Amino acid sequence: MDLGALTFYFTKYGAIAIFVIVLLEYMNLPGFPAGIIMPLSGIMAAKGNISFFWVMVITLAAGLLGSLILYALGRKGGEVFLNAYTRKFPKQKETIDKNLDWIRRKGCMGVFLGKLLPMIRTIVSIPAGVVKMDLGKYVVSSACGILIWNFVFVGAGYLMGDKVFQILGIA
Repeated sequence: MDLGALTFYFTKYGAIAIFVIVLLEYMNLPGFPAGIIMPLSGIMAAKGNISFFWVMVITLAAGLLGSLILYALGRKGGEVFLNAYTRKFPKQKETIDKNLDWIRRKGCMGVFLGKLLPMIRTIVSIPAGVVKMDLGKYVVSSACGILIWNFVFVGAGYLMGDKVFQILGIA
């Protein structure tokens, strides 16, 4: 989804569009880049279309819901999927086992840090579910990481306006 399409949906549907698009982005679906979504939400807040506070609430709720969906997928079917995957691609088993072990050892801190790293932040939810991380701890560590990530990008859009896209190399 490009900047023009996102701007259209955000302008037409407001908070609902922000929620749905951020939810899809946190579910790791292609075409919904956080580098566009979050700053655009901040720009909407700066223009007075919605308050910064509500943008943060909406993006946190959507991010947490998307993360919980991936966590549930990992918890319910992750082991079955990984067993089938590693049978088909046995060379990947060692890498997958290392990543699962890292989540087991690091726990909350691993999820929190994972939520702050591009490309890892959305998929860290799946291994957390696979290792059956305590749900309460998962929610708290995810929410903290999501809040920081979203605050940085929404805040950038709020403070810099359209210039943020030039800085990020998007427009």
